[in-house]
Amino acid sequence: MPAYHSSFINNTEHQIAGFAILPLKTKFRGPSQTVNDLSVQDIVDECIELFRANCFFKNFEIKGSADRTLIYGILFISDCLNKLSRANCNKNDSIKLLNAFALENFTVPGDAGFPFNSLYPAPSNQSDSDFLRQYITQFRQELALRLINHVYANSDSKPNKWWLCFSKRKFMNKTLS
Repeated sequence: MPAYHSSFINNTEHQIAGFAILPLKTKFRGPSQTVNDLSVQDIVDECIELFRANCFFKNFEIKGSADRTLIYGILFISDCLNKLSRANCNKNDSIKLLNAFALENFTVPGDAGFPFNSLYPAPSNQSDSDFLRQYITQFRQELALRLINHVYANSDSKPNKWWLCFSKRKFMNKTLS
């Protein structure tokens, strides 16, 4: 069975360093275009939807820049679930924890410590690098918030064990940290 790829492969007019800069349904400030129609699926919804199916794969054929954005999102979800499984806290504390994690200093393609420089080309200039950092920050914040709503869908006091059981899975045997 092949891995699931992004449905946004054909919608990638704007990309930086191999990342598709896609519109997001978000209230967080950032450079992304905002999708106002909540019934439309965005890349964040797709990352959450495809996480559990794709996290079992060790190999993933990249078919476009939207797949690179999907890979980053899946790896970020994996790191978030690791943090939640170790923290063992309620929904409000988890929101604070993951929001702080989303805003932590992180590397982008082209930086010395970025773990996937072989998969992502470096930005062509510093302004592209800054734009990408802002976009990824906005993407991480929105992804963390929506992930909490899935993990705590049944109860505000206890996380869903079926989500946390995926915390030990490593998509492509890699992590962002």
